[in-house]
Amino acid sequence: MRSFRTCVRLVALLIAVAAPVGCASGPPTARGLPARLQGQVIGWHDCRTGADDEIGGRLAAAGAQCGEFLAPVNYDDPGGASLSIAVARRVAGDPAHRLGTLVVETGGPGPSRDGVTMIVDGPEGGHAARTELAERYDLVGMDPRFFGASTPLECGWTTGEYLGIAQAAPTDRASFDRTVRTARDLAARCEPSRELLPYASTRNVARDLDLLRTLLGESEISYLGWSWGTYLGAVYSQMFGDRVDRIVLDSPLDPRAPGPDLTRRTATATRAALADWARWAAERDSEFGLGATEDVVLGAIDAMAAAVAAHPVTRDGVTITGDMVPGLLLTVDDSDEYYTTFGRQVRALYDASRGDTADSAPELAAKLALYSDTTVAPEFGFSATVANQCADRAARGVDDYFTDVRRHLADEPMFGALARHLTPCAVWPVGPAEPATEIANRVPALLIGAAGDPVAPAAGQQALRQALSGARVVTLEGAFRHGVYLAEPAGCVDAVVERYLLDGVLPGDDMRCRRGES
Repeated sequence: MRSFRTCVRLVALLIAVAAPVGCASGPPTARGLPARLQGQVIGWHDCRTGADDEIGGRLAAAGAQCGEFLAPVNYDDPGGASLSIAVARRVAGDPAHRLGTLVVETGGPGPSRDGVTMIVDGPEGGHAARTELAERYDLVGMDPRFFGASTPLECGWTTGEYLGIAQAAPTDRASFDRTVRTARDLAARCEPSRELLPYASTRNVARDLDLLRTLLGESEISYLGWSWGTYLGAVYSQMFGDRVDRIVLDSPLDPRAPGPDLTRRTATATRAALADWARWAAERDSEFGLGATEDVVLGAIDAMAAAVAAHPVTRDGVTITGDMVPGLLLTVDDSDEYYTTFGRQVRALYDASRGDTADSAPELAAKLALYSDTTVAPEFGFSATVANQCADRAARGVDDYFTDVRRHLADEPMFGALARHLTPCAVWPVGPAEPATEIANRVPALLIGAAGDPVAPAAGQQALRQALSGARVVTLEGAFRHGVYLAEPAGCVDAVVERYLLDGVLPGDDMRCRRGES
């Protein structure tokens, strides 16, 4: 959201009669752990590690303290190797009316300690801080295993190398084979970490979270998660449902999606989000000059993509090829500010495709610079992100990805190859240590999301709603963005979220609302 996976199956009789709220399956979290882990005490300290520690500085300014705890690498072998998990906590401002602990997970997966500051200070580009939440809850953020200040899993991938495969959309065999070679190279560089790789799963992050709950002295925790954080929240509710108080999942992912094929069914929603921007740009034709109707703007984009595919162009030292264009056309926000910046990028791409040799718009130049970035950026956790996906679910065979792309070219011409692209998981050194979590429980939860979310399409949001039968859904109509709470003044969503977190009241039924409604 910011600047951006088996529970033992319950028998049918239990589901129908006992109305379970989740199960604590698999290895125990605190019970059964060795004394050095069960009895550890988190030593809270200043979050700042130095003058240039921006995250630590923000946390300190918000009144938070930081700490670390040890967790088993493999919960099936709790006496074996351990790793360090970094956390931040800001205690409730009004202890007399404290409701408990609210864990804030900002998604990714990625570092989430500074989720605390999103509640205290308000998000970057967002609206007001949520003062009452900060008064009533201890706010806790946790860097998942292998991210941020937790024990790292770093394979030395550069930003450009990662984007070269994560944003690739090859439609022909030669381009696809280049992607496979890149995937093999990246995967091989993670071989030295093969003893950690199977344990990078979301299930193990959920176990870490429950160990943290124990160390905080809480019998239950509340939870607020965005994007991948919604999957973590769903997995936690399945594994530890009796330890959940209130849970809010913003921009919920299809619970069957996380893993190597996370984006496989997003092409249609991504195209719809681009069409919404085209509608907006058409209303501002005097500024962008791409056409006065949505269809004309989309036609100009399609022509640009075809021209670049036929004749790649070089801008700012980067050669833009046809399989790069879809990744440059992704949107995740529908605010005027974001659409304006995105519009300048699209216009610059359009001009380049027509032979314009002038310097790129700064917005496009900055994005292209990432593709040629040869620095390793541990703070982004590229290799840890892929390791998490590979540990959550097994990938398909290499050729299955190319067949999948070709089969859907006609109905997903712009974004299908990007959505269905191969990842290093297809050639990963090791497979998952355990099956993915089957989500099916009645834990009460609040799911919120945009009807036009290009990252978490509406069908996937509904799939999670069906899997969490005790949940309620609030859908923001007419919105084409990823993340709705704390992202814009959407009063109808915010009011429901805060009534639930503060008063424990869920809507009586699923509901839909529009911006400006309260």
